[in-house]
Amino acid sequence: MSNDSPSANQPVASTTQNQYTMIGKSIRIKGEIAASDPIYIYGSVEGVISAPAHRVTIGKEGTVKADITAREVVIMGDVCGKLQADERVEIRNEGSLLGDLSTTRLSVEEGAVLQGTINVHIPVEKAKPPVSAKVVAAPTEAQGTTEIESDLALSEAS
Repeated sequence: MSNDSPSANQPVASTTQNQYTMIGKSIRIKGEIAASDPIYIYGSVEGVISAPAHRVTIGKEGTVKADITAREVVIMGDVCGKLQADERVEIRNEGSLLGDLSTTRLSVEEGAVLQGTINVHIPVEKAKPPVSAKVVAAPTEAQGTTEIESDLALSEAS
């Protein structure tokens, strides 16, 4: 008899791609949220929000007084705190952010409020390596132009 099914004591990995966490407008949370799914906040959150591999969306009626770490953050409500997004931050026209912001891409719509320090940086894995320059000695008066031209032809060929 084959035992291909998982035992009752082992958790089953979810293959559903449409899982998310929603904090409704009547919900108030004080504390730390650590999520392995996208988060939609329409209520009130105070504390720390961590979803490093996912998007955190603050809805129009959402209020957040927390430090947020996520892959992406979309703000349509009010946010007060430190914000660290690995890929991008988007602040929509009715959204507001009061606090420090660090990301690789930033989009702020007309009418949005943004107050604090902003650090937009190059992604670590997409950073280009420095260009190395080839040093060529300047010709002296003793060298003729034919030698310089042949040196240029050789360096262009390589």
